[in-house]
Amino acid sequence: MKPKTKMIHAGIVGDEQTGAVSTPIYQVSTYKQESVGNFKGYEYSRTGNPTRHALEELIKDLEEGEAGFAFGSGMAAINSIMMMFNTGDHVVFTDDVYGGTYRLVSKVLNRLGLESTFVDTSNLENIENAIQDNTRAIYVETPTNPLLKVTDIDGASKIAKANDVLLIVDNTFNTPYWQTPITHGADIVLHSATKYIGGHSDVVAGLAVVNSKKLAEELHFIQNSAGAVLGPQDSWLLIRGIKTLGLRMEATESNTKQIAEFLDGHPAVTKIYYPGLKSHPGHELSKRQAGGFGGMISFDVGSEERADQVLSKVRYFTLAESLGAVESLISAPARMTHASIPKDRRDELGITDGLLRISVGIEDAEDLIEDLKQALEG
Repeated sequence: MKPKTKMIHAGIVGDEQTGAVSTPIYQVSTYKQESVGNFKGYEYSRTGNPTRHALEELIKDLEEGEAGFAFGSGMAAINSIMMMFNTGDHVVFTDDVYGGTYRLVSKVLNRLGLESTFVDTSNLENIENAIQDNTRAIYVETPTNPLLKVTDIDGASKIAKANDVLLIVDNTFNTPYWQTPITHGADIVLHSATKYIGGHSDVVAGLAVVNSKKLAEELHFIQNSAGAVLGPQDSWLLIRGIKTLGLRMEATESNTKQIAEFLDGHPAVTKIYYPGLKSHPGHELSKRQAGGFGGMISFDVGSEERADQVLSKVRYFTLAESLGAVESLISAPARMTHASIPKDRRDELGITDGLLRISVGIEDAEDLIEDLKQALEG
């Protein structure tokens, strides 16, 4: 089955009882039991809901895993996965992860005794050097947010297996349309489904897929126990969003390549981060492990003052948090998505006050380029 066909025909399609082509929204909390313990597959919607189950089966098929799970947000998905570990366990993280992930790990989970080390995972030696006796997992974002570093998933998987630890991959930026980390050796894949998978800035959700029955049992136990589940209405919105994921990702990438070429040659841009450019250190690796380069670009204009000038002049790029929607968005990571990371740490990573991040939408590329041109030169 080809990728765009898979987006529409994978998982559970329609409703067998009525013939409805679209999966129904089962807006229900509890289910009738014929006798104690005798029920038709569902007993309580925190444990399982037919609409959520259809979404979970769909993302499982798209990521080519064993089981899928839907959560109330991307952070809920990450937190639930981290709950699989114990006090005193250690996890190696990509250094420039999403600011919310850094905040969760460094200011919440550390209170419970989960240890962490942040390294540049685009260099596999850094991962190997960070492994400790109590390491239980390697957590990778690829491409990263916001500097778009690329990590070799196959290489990270080999290190994980050699050390008997899990490999967890945040696949939010590339989505299963472009990249399927489980086929490269990952044990768990997760998404902020708020982004490309939903695609329309109208739902907050998280998804995870595991590669084994054992991990499926562990994560379902936590999902049911902790209760951060996705509701049926939002589950249905994601199912609907996935149907056009392939079309949106291809349209977005086409626009992004043109915009990246424009920015790469503009004198006001001091640095650009986009794996689709041949100058990007992760370009060849991206070509090997992903079907596309995605729709995210970060670029530096040299100072906070210059960044604010650009932000005040754009017309088609909306200044907003989030990414991956049909409309183009722009943000200043140091003061928005990554503000929770201490300034000295941001400076060390290269998340400067002059850094801007754009999420390219599906508008006409010429309009988007003209918008950035007048903002940069205004």
